[in-house]
Amino acid sequence: MKNVQIKILDERIGKEACYPLPTRATDGSAAIDLRACIKESELVVKAGEAVLVGTGLSFYIKNPDYVGLILPRSGLGHKSGIVLGNLVGVIDADYQGELKISLWNRSKEDFTVKAGDRIAQYMIVPIVRPEFEIVSDFDDASARGAGGFGSTGKQ
Repeated sequence: MKNVQIKILDERIGKEACYPLPTRATDGSAAIDLRACIKESELVVKAGEAVLVGTGLSFYIKNPDYVGLILPRSGLGHKSGIVLGNLVGVIDADYQGELKISLWNRSKEDFTVKAGDRIAQYMIVPIVRPEFEIVSDFDDASARGAGGFGSTGKQ
């Protein structure tokens, strides 16, 4: 897959310094940053609150062998407690609406998002759609078997 269509929904994107066109930060970056596209200059996310923040962009992957993932920014999560309300956003290949970010402030302090702040990242990955086979027993036993939480060593 080479092309993903991007529709600019807010005229400020690509024209104002705080709203650059989406790009990868480096050649090795796996994802592009998504920015807060808000009408006011800033938005306060109260401690414990979740808010929906627009990006001003729509992405159309089109190819059903790929999916877009909205992921948190590690620095925001670690330093400020700002993560995604749904933890990971799955954007299907046929979705054409605006990407909106569910920001959750899991900290005990209010957090201010400014217009154009990088609030999440968007990654496109291939997907596999296996055929599922109902069985009464698996073909062979794995070393782990049905061992669950903590069964492979220290927790």
